[in-house]
Amino acid sequence: MQLLNTLYVTQPESYLRLDNDTLRVQVAEETRLRVPLHHLHAVVCFGRIGLSVPLMHRLADECIALVLLDDSGRFRARLEGRVSGNVLLRRAQHARSDDARFSLDVARACVAGKVKNARQVLLRGAREAKTEEDASALARGALDLAATLRALPDAADLDALRGLEGEAARQYFARLPHLVRADLRADFAMDGRTRRPPRDRFNALLSFLYAMWMNDCRSALEAAGLDPQVGFLHALRPGRAALALDLMEEFRPFADRLALTLVNRGQIDASGFDVRDGGGVSLRAEARRAVVVAFQERKQEAIQHPLLAQPISLGLVPLVQARVMARAVRGERDIQGQEAGYVPFIVR
Repeated sequence: MQLLNTLYVTQPESYLRLDNDTLRVQVAEETRLRVPLHHLHAVVCFGRIGLSVPLMHRLADECIALVLLDDSGRFRARLEGRVSGNVLLRRAQHARSDDARFSLDVARACVAGKVKNARQVLLRGAREAKTEEDASALARGALDLAATLRALPDAADLDALRGLEGEAARQYFARLPHLVRADLRADFAMDGRTRRPPRDRFNALLSFLYAMWMNDCRSALEAAGLDPQVGFLHALRPGRAALALDLMEEFRPFADRLALTLVNRGQIDASGFDVRDGGGVSLRAEARRAVVVAFQERKQEAIQHPLLAQPISLGLVPLVQARVMARAVRGERDIQGQEAGYVPFIVR
């Protein structure tokens, strides 16, 4: 496996054009970057980015995904070439989505992965807290998430499961401010999770990071031959990549941890955000670049995946998980002869 190479273009008014077998990035007629097309798996553009028609055609021909997001990282459009996924796998996936038992089992695994990883964020924060008040609040939050995990097996349907997930998210985001450095909490205060648009700086940072994880998860599913639109936890809606959202759940706490690192180390400060009329908050171009660099560096970090015998980079984990999902969809059996369900990636 190779790490999915993604070019993130965040500089406003950039223009992307085709130059033989190379993608060229220009800003005010000045060439800022050249990237050979064979190095790319996807191109992600944030905000006001221009592209030449020949480049778009070539990206489609080479099956390099082109993703257009707004300044906040909200999905706008995606250009794709020929679908190369396994049609039999996709047919099985569509059939499985109508199987209530299978859908519930996969959805429960996705929620369990998200809640377990979120709980680790709070537990680590409680161990490293500077004050007893913060440590106590974070420990209580971890206990609340543990209660959610105990309740998951009893969720009889998707509505009940989504209710548990929603309550766990509420408890988690209520404790997250205790992980921000005390002297920065005024600038990065948050009152729960807000989006479309984010209402504070920390939520704006989270939305941006979630958008990048979402793109990687969708690309991983496509590489495994699955249909990103047909999921199990998230309801089917036109234009919604439901399975990509399912897969992304277990990776949200990784985005949260990176957001906290960027804020607490001063790599992102209050000046890196714009507050719009109506209260929406978005990252400025310079801050977006800093986040993208940090995100790409974080994906290079080695982790131990429980299903593999050797360490791999974090950026490869969505690819592994997409293949685990495909195995579950196909109904493959484990060494005990039992049907292998979906197993989320849990951070240790």
